[in-house]
Amino acid sequence: MKREEILDGLRRSPKVDVCVVGGGINGISVFRELALQGLNVLLVEKHDYCSGASSALSRMVHGGLRYLENGEFKLVQESLVERDRLLHNAPHYVAPLPTTVPVFDIFSGLSNGIVRFLGLSRRPSRRGAVAIKAGLSIYDFLTRKRALMPRHQFRGRRTTLEKWPALNSGIKSSATYFDAWVSHPERLGIELLQDGLAANNEATALNYAELRRTADGRYCVEDRIGDVSIAVEPALIINATGGWIDIANQSLFAPEARPAPLMGGTKGSHLIVDNAQLRDALADHMIYYENEDGRICILFPYLGKVLVGSTDIRVDDPETVRCEADERDYILQSLAFVLPGITIRPEEIVFRLSGVRPLPASTDSFTGRIPRDHFCTVVDPLDGGPSVLCMIGGKWTTFRSFGELAADMALERLGRQRRVATTDRPIGGGRAFPANASVWLAHVAASKGVSAGRMAELFDRYGTEAEAIAGFIAAGPDVPLPHAGYSVRELQFLIRGEDVEHLDDLLLRRTTLAVSGELSFDMMGAALDVLAGEKHWTHAQRDSERIRFLTLLSERHGVDEDMLSGRNEPRSTECDTTAKSG
Repeated sequence: MKREEILDGLRRSPKVDVCVVGGGINGISVFRELALQGLNVLLVEKHDYCSGASSALSRMVHGGLRYLENGEFKLVQESLVERDRLLHNAPHYVAPLPTTVPVFDIFSGLSNGIVRFLGLSRRPSRRGAVAIKAGLSIYDFLTRKRALMPRHQFRGRRTTLEKWPALNSGIKSSATYFDAWVSHPERLGIELLQDGLAANNEATALNYAELRRTADGRYCVEDRIGDVSIAVEPALIINATGGWIDIANQSLFAPEARPAPLMGGTKGSHLIVDNAQLRDALADHMIYYENEDGRICILFPYLGKVLVGSTDIRVDDPETVRCEADERDYILQSLAFVLPGITIRPEEIVFRLSGVRPLPASTDSFTGRIPRDHFCTVVDPLDGGPSVLCMIGGKWTTFRSFGELAADMALERLGRQRRVATTDRPIGGGRAFPANASVWLAHVAASKGVSAGRMAELFDRYGTEAEAIAGFIAAGPDVPLPHAGYSVRELQFLIRGEDVEHLDDLLLRRTTLAVSGELSFDMMGAALDVLAGEKHWTHAQRDSERIRFLTLLSERHGVDEDMLSGRNEPRSTECDTTAKSG
């Protein structure tokens, strides 16, 4: 359904069962849950879908090994169950990740771990082999019934350095276990959204829109694209804005009825590094290591580059977070500690990302002690209007179970019954995922009239949804783009079908061109031309969008025009520029 159709529908019929505020992964998850139950549900997102914390995660899909020290066994068990479900339901984006922990001591960390487990405040300390062995044994125990991946194993110093010779030679041993990673988290969010929309004609969603309480106690949706305001009458509101929950509540309640602060998020920043020596040194593993101050850091191969992080800093305003220079220096210092022989030049940092973890309000002086679990709080207004269900906390891995929890609470308050479960429901391009990808690719490429190389690229980006995109590409003449892996019709498909309103929607979230460091100045201009043509923008609108995007790229992600201009266009296996008509 097009944007104007959604807005016209709200003008005709403003009543909705639920309005979900916030289009990050948790908001989209609860939206999908409610849409599948047949509710008339509206989602509004102030910016673009998955443009906040849901685009700045570590890309790990994991149980949370370090949360065991806080005694969060239930969260770790739930996270491991959801990790395994994602491996099954989204195999096109979620894959196993062998993870190796360098160990520098034997008994270190035992007393401090016990103190943290008992809930007493202590700064982090180094964890020795015994503490790591205990944690990994619990990890194995919690997954023993499913056993989708190998159990952990320890290596001695000599064997470890044979496999990872670049590691700090001061190690005593290493431990390897398996978790998982997600290649395209923003795209997975879009697919969740589309699954909900496809399942229910009464389910609608708007990016670049806000829900606000009017002076007379009613509610309206303010559309930032068309600059219009439309009255809505939700029976229930779900505040799923993550780190923005308290800010959103200011717009949802009268001043005298606003709840006490619910959120106390921390900022996590990561770097994407293009250094072949670093990538090769990992041997296709994630290195999950402790910096000298005891804080956990990670680095693993990501889309041909290496992702390195992270920080954990309290923030008050989630709207303006970015990876600051001191965070960059801290991350690089931690990298120099674990891999001392590898030097990262400034120009090899091709992208920076930073997001706010949606943690519950806490006065704990050590951010690592703040619980990572999730829960929901219902706030009833004083004037008899709709209640507001606030989704507090949550980590990316548990988005499905968190959405399920919030949806069940909403259904109970509305007197409705759950009729569809999502535990084993495939997501987007994970549906009908082939056991033999080669056979599937050959069949679809032949039936759609695209080359085998092009089909493989599309499958890598979209899973089985690649079939529909290949069909669209083949339905008309195509034009190559400066990045040889993309073409005009592929971008047109994304723009027309995935609510693309701005250039950053297309280049930062619908594709991985920016985060992977593959976006060049020429490709940016070509993509802008396609988007401007689809939106019928004037020259002035096009120029304004160009400035908007370059400003965002520089201020938020550390990518300036010189970096874009200096990038060579990646070569593709093959990209069709002509196709059969259809």
